[in-house]
Amino acid sequence: MPQYYILFLFFLIFFSSSSHASVQDFCVADLKGPDGPAGYPCKSPANVTVSDFVFSGLAKGGNTTNIIQAAVTPAFVAQFPGVNGLGLSMARLDLAPGGVIPFHTHPGASEILVVTRGHITAGFVSSASTVYLETLKKGDVMVFPQGLLHFQVNAAKIHSSAFVSFSSASPGLQILDFALFANNLPSALVGQTTFLDLAQIKKLKGVLGGTG
Repeated sequence: MPQYYILFLFFLIFFSSSSHASVQDFCVADLKGPDGPAGYPCKSPANVTVSDFVFSGLAKGGNTTNIIQAAVTPAFVAQFPGVNGLGLSMARLDLAPGGVIPFHTHPGASEILVVTRGHITAGFVSSASTVYLETLKKGDVMVFPQGLLHFQVNAAKIHSSAFVSFSSASPGLQILDFALFANNLPSALVGQTTFLDLAQIKKLKGVLGGTG
């Protein structure tokens, strides 16, 4: 193949890929606008301040006096407009003794977790139903691939905490227990699709606020 032809292909590929690169430094979210697949529209640079790039909400632990004895404090684009369009965000996890973050997925992002206090048993299930499970101590890091079911459980007798980072400003969230038992999906259908006993389904719906 002639050398000039190879160079032509190289520059064609280079400039084609470069044309999709961002030509602006940032796109701080205008939270008054619609949130679409590409994120929020940009706030006018004239209205951007340093506070758009700073978030202090993760300094304090969340309230764990609830049914799961755990709290998630997000620093997603809705709370932290400066991450809009950057493909990243964070959150803080706090788990009281016995606390659990139930099976859930993030449809829009992978997640990486670092334990900052206590011990947390964490795991995920692959699409081949293989379980990857580990009890993490302070300083340990675990990654959860995008879209896979995963969970975290406090494995210590003390309060445990962690910080997590996501590969999206809006990672999305669907909690399996709530998807099954916190809505009006008829109990008979839940039973058919999960093989659970009808009485147990109604009990769980009662606990989580579901009907049907």
